[in-house]
Amino acid sequence: MRFSRPALLFGIALSLRGALPAQPTGNLGRIDFPTSGSAEAQKHFLRGALLLHSFEFDDAAEAFQEARKIEPGFAMACWGEAMTFNHPLWMEQDAEGARTALDRLAPTPEARLAKTPTEREKMYLSAVEALYGKGDKAANDRAYADAMRRLHEKFPEDENAAAFYALALLGSTEGKRDSSTYMKAAAIAEEVFAKNPLHPGAVHYLIHSYDDPVHAPLGMRAARVYAKIAPAAGHALHMPSHIFFASGMWEEAAASNEAAWKASLDRAQRKSLGPDDHNYHALFWLEYTYLQQGRYAEARKTLATMEGDSGKSGSDRAKTHLAMMRAAYVVETRRFDGDVARSLTEDRGVTLFAQGFAAAAKGDRDRAGKAAAAIGKEPAEGHHGGSMYAMGRGAAAAADAILKKELEALLASVGSDGTRALALAKEAAASEDALNFDFGPPAVVKPARELLGELLLAAGKPGEARAEFESSLARAPNRALSLLGLARAAARSGDRGASEDAYRRLSAVWRRADADLPDLAEVRGAGSAPVASR
Repeated sequence: MRFSRPALLFGIALSLRGALPAQPTGNLGRIDFPTSGSAEAQKHFLRGALLLHSFEFDDAAEAFQEARKIEPGFAMACWGEAMTFNHPLWMEQDAEGARTALDRLAPTPEARLAKTPTEREKMYLSAVEALYGKGDKAANDRAYADAMRRLHEKFPEDENAAAFYALALLGSTEGKRDSSTYMKAAAIAEEVFAKNPLHPGAVHYLIHSYDDPVHAPLGMRAARVYAKIAPAAGHALHMPSHIFFASGMWEEAAASNEAAWKASLDRAQRKSLGPDDHNYHALFWLEYTYLQQGRYAEARKTLATMEGDSGKSGSDRAKTHLAMMRAAYVVETRRFDGDVARSLTEDRGVTLFAQGFAAAAKGDRDRAGKAAAAIGKEPAEGHHGGSMYAMGRGAAAAADAILKKELEALLASVGSDGTRALALAKEAAASEDALNFDFGPPAVVKPARELLGELLLAAGKPGEARAEFESSLARAPNRALSLLGLARAAARSGDRGASEDAYRRLSAVWRRADADLPDLAEVRGAGSAPVASR
C-alpha cells in the first residue's frame, strides 16, 4: 500500500540572497547528513532525506531506491525508504510496506544491524525497527520517539537526528494537540533552525508545532521562509498557510494554496499521473480561503475543479474532499437554492448537515428533520483534508454528533421553541470545545459557537451573542461570518465602537469580495463610518 501525497513544484523563483546561505541541493534546502554510503549513492540519499523532511514521501522513496540501486547494501537508503511509509502527523502508516523495504537489506533486524557499519547509523536503523515493531501503533510511536531521543542525546551535533526527534514527539501525540509536547518539539526544532536556517525539517516542524491561534505568532518567521528555503518541495508551498489560517491572514493563505495547487498539476502532467495525484488538500483549503474573502465565484471554480477530478477518479479520497467542499460552499455562501445545494445527495454526515442546514433556513422542517435523523446512521468517515489531515473514525463520529445536535437546534428554532434551540446549540458548542483543536477548514462545517451566536442574536440577546462570536473568533481568527455576527451583536448591544471595528475588520477581509456578495453594502457602509469616541 502506498499513500499518495503529491510532491509539488514551485513555479515562482524565490531566493533569500543576502539573508541565508547559498542552496546547493536543488532548492530543497540544505542539510548535512553524512553516511557510510558511496559518493554516488549519497547524492540520491541526500535528496531523499531533504524530500522526507518536507513530507514529499513518494519522491523521497524514489530517491532512496536510486541510492539502493547504486549500492544494494546501503543500510541508510533502506532506512530512508522505510521512513516514507510513516506519515506521523496524518495518522497514516503502512507497516507492511516499510518492513518489505527493510527486508531488502536483510531478512531480520539482527542481520540488518550487522550490515550497518557505524554506531550512529545502527541507532537510526534501530529507531525505524521500533517504529514498525509488533506492538500497536501508539506504543510503536512512543518507542520510536524514545529511540530518537537516545540518538539525539548520543549525537547532539546531528541536526537531522534532532529534527526527526522533534517530529517523532509530534507524532507520539496520536493526533491530539498536547501543548507541552508540541512546545518541546518546537524547542528542539528552534535549535536546529538557529544552527542551520536552511534546514527544511526544522522550519517544517516549527510550523506544525505553532499552527494554532495562540502560538501562530511564534510560527510566523518559519511561515515566511519555508517556501523560500525549499521551493522545489511542494509541501513547502502549502505549509505556510497553516500559520496564515491560524492568524486569519486570508490573502497570504490564498497565495500559498494557489501555488500549491498549480504545482501539483504541473507535477502530475510532468510525471503522467492521474487526478488522484492532484493536491486536493490544498484545493479545499483554497476554496475555504476564497469563501472567507467573499470571493464566491472563485470558490465555485475550485469546487467545479474538484467535481471534475472526482468524476474522473471515483476514489473515496476524491469523493470525501468533494463532500467537504460542497458543504463548506453551501454553509458559507448561504446559497440554499443554488446548484451546489441541489447536488447534496450523499449519505455523509457533513453532506446531510448541509442539506438540513439549507432546508432549515428555508423553513422546511420535514426535510431538515430527515437529514438530522440520518446523521450517524452510516459509519462516520474520516474527514481527510478538513481541519485535521485525517480524522479517525472516533473523531469523525464526534464531529458528526455535533452537526446532528446543531441541526436539532435549528429545527427547534424553526419550530419556535427558542429555549430548546439555545439549549441544544450550547450543548453542541460545549462538545466542539472538547474536540482536539487544529488548523484549516473546520471539521464542524458550521462552527457551533458561531451558530449559537446567531441563534442568540435572533432571540434578542445581543450581549450573549457577542460573547459567542468573540469565542468563535478566538478559535478561528477573522472568520467572516463570525465577524459579521460580532458587528451586528455589538451594534444591537449599543457598543457602536466595537461594532464599527468588527465591520472594519470584515471590510478588510472582503477587500476583494464579489460585488454581489450578500451584506457587502452593510459591511462597507458601517466599516467606513467615523470611529466612535471611547
